[in-house]
Amino acid sequence: MTSRIPRDSRLRLVRPRPLAAAPAAIEQRRVRRPAPRPPEGTPAPAELAGMARSVLAAAARVARWADRALGPGGDSATADGKATLSGATARRAAQALGLTVDQVRADWDTARLAGLIEVHGDSARPGWRLRAWDRDDSAVLRGWVALCDAWSLACPEPEDHEPAAVAEVVTAMPQVLSFLQLSAGPVPVPQLLDLLEQRVTELRTERCEVDYGPRPGAPDAAVAPEPRPAPSADAPLQPLLDWALRALASVGALTYGDGQATLTPLGSWAVWVKLEQICVAAQSPAGNIEQGAEDMLRGCARLRPAAARAEYRAWLAARPVGSAVTELIAAARGEDALLRGLAFEALRVVGAPAEPEVRAALDEPALRPYALLWLAEHDGVDPEDAHEVLTREEATWLWVDTAAAVADHGEAPLLLRHLETAVQPTVPALLAEIRAVGHPRTVQVLVALAAAHPDPAFAKAVRRAAFQVHKGG
Repeated sequence: MTSRIPRDSRLRLVRPRPLAAAPAAIEQRRVRRPAPRPPEGTPAPAELAGMARSVLAAAARVARWADRALGPGGDSATADGKATLSGATARRAAQALGLTVDQVRADWDTARLAGLIEVHGDSARPGWRLRAWDRDDSAVLRGWVALCDAWSLACPEPEDHEPAAVAEVVTAMPQVLSFLQLSAGPVPVPQLLDLLEQRVTELRTERCEVDYGPRPGAPDAAVAPEPRPAPSADAPLQPLLDWALRALASVGALTYGDGQATLTPLGSWAVWVKLEQICVAAQSPAGNIEQGAEDMLRGCARLRPAAARAEYRAWLAARPVGSAVTELIAAARGEDALLRGLAFEALRVVGAPAEPEVRAALDEPALRPYALLWLAEHDGVDPEDAHEVLTREEATWLWVDTAAAVADHGEAPLLLRHLETAVQPTVPALLAEIRAVGHPRTVQVLVALAAAHPDPAFAKAVRRAAFQVHKGG
């Protein structure tokens, strides 16, 4: 009996479907929350973007100089591989731009915090926001928000203050900014200081800080262990509040002087955006806000891609970005290939803050293809062309991993459509290269393919390959 489909028939090459669509896509109907409107009097986005461009003009100027002068084949931008501008490069920039070296360093740091410059080892390159600077208002505003979020790095903290006290003030400042936003006008510094002291007291109470020092009448204190110093309740917070307000003023979030502080239109808008993010997180579209990364991703597995991205955004808004990225990478290391793909989809929502951990994942074979695609898209490569960064072996490994996700969570027709996305031109070539990459799920994938394919000859060839892999051949 002759098969209707030759064994070495050519495979049609089509773009793979997103992993989020691997299972049957199910999205429950729900009443959509109307798009929130900013407070009355908030300038239009184009006007806000103009303000942000003005705040970041000096940083953008240094970033453009770096783009011209520090391209491939140019001098190194840093001396230590830690994004600190080298002395020689700072002097070159100062001479070219008519600035002092200190001004260049300050503008360089601002450009990095705003995502206008990205530093990798000893080299610098323009960030995607710089490329979109003149045409994309949303990119400009996101760059300014990134700078505003990093306000504590924009101005040196006062000396002789315990790091724990500084951390408490940084943690408490969102409440101070919210109060400023609600006040919609100048607020005296003493009133802000009272609010800051109350919030810091709450933070210490939540941690149940107790003084473990020697007590009167206790046994000889010499035998007691030396207590670890804690932030002193008597330590004045005025200098730290002054530092925080000056730092926020330096990034354009507020004005500070004459014993009072006032949010700028940009600062008021940024506080409103953050409050809206908290509200979105609290309403978590699919109810996964309190779950760990792995359970959240499982909850997103049957959502359409757009709904899944909304869930990722809500989940991310509810936790610090660093710990969220760590959780997502840990979920990607698991055995479930579907969660691996979804974790990197969530990391795409994170964006630039995830780059260091994604880059570190290049050393892990199971994560490397996903990390390469993520980095390519992050660098501006069109998603349609991102697969070109993969070697043939990496592309085959990713194909098998995706097939494992479809086999575990999808249906037979979807697995057959995935067969058509293989880079190999013939079935024998596909089977040979699948066996060569050594994916741990190779046998299960081949068995699932054989069971799903309607052609008996194809199924027989795939079952034979599965048997040979199982036997170590």
